[in-house]
Amino acid sequence: MTAVPEEPAWRQRAVERSTRAAKLRAEQRVQRFLDSAQELIAEKGTTDFTVQEVVDRSKQSLRSFYQHFDGKHELLLALFEDALSTSAAEIREAASGMSDPLESLRLAVDMLYRQSHPSPGVQRPLFSDFALQLLVKHPAQVATAHIPLLTLFTELIEQAAEAGAIPAGRPRRQASLVMQTIMFAAQAHGVPADSHSHPVTAEEIWQFCLGGISGVPATAGRSAAG
Repeated sequence: MTAVPEEPAWRQRAVERSTRAAKLRAEQRVQRFLDSAQELIAEKGTTDFTVQEVVDRSKQSLRSFYQHFDGKHELLLALFEDALSTSAAEIREAASGMSDPLESLRLAVDMLYRQSHPSPGVQRPLFSDFALQLLVKHPAQVATAHIPLLTLFTELIEQAAEAGAIPAGRPRRQASLVMQTIMFAAQAHGVPADSHSHPVTAEEIWQFCLGGISGVPATAGRSAAG
């Protein structure tokens, strides 16, 4: 059997260099589309813009847009995923400077609550009109986008449990419930439950979540009662 000659090292280097350059150009094009879409959201206060507007603002072609995105929904998913990833990184950095695991968790709850308020003027909206639309139409992709935050909250709950600050439980499940509570409450911020109440505060969200994490599970309570 004739041996296949090994590809020369110079050829491998040339191909790798060419591939890196093409990848960098593609990343730059994608970022220009994302930046343009984010600018339009900030200006309009909504996601009611067209793909053509994004293309025109980015000074790129429609063909280039569809080489990188299937459509507007995928562009919005990319923005949403990027916002959640950035949020997780910011919260992780802030929480890492605290020595008390429970205070780290409290800080994380407060930061996510404040970051999740719908605000058209904010450059990284986490929970706005398009987030709700994506949740309904693309739940699997939205769930994937939340993984960095879910991982972070799971770790913080585990650390608090290991320190004895809260009972050991199902940290990932608890993290999911805490995040859903925070983000839904943030979406309803400014809308009181009734005409005699005030908008929910970050402190109330923290106390509610802490009570849920620290409370005795319902199954345990029924078992003891029996």
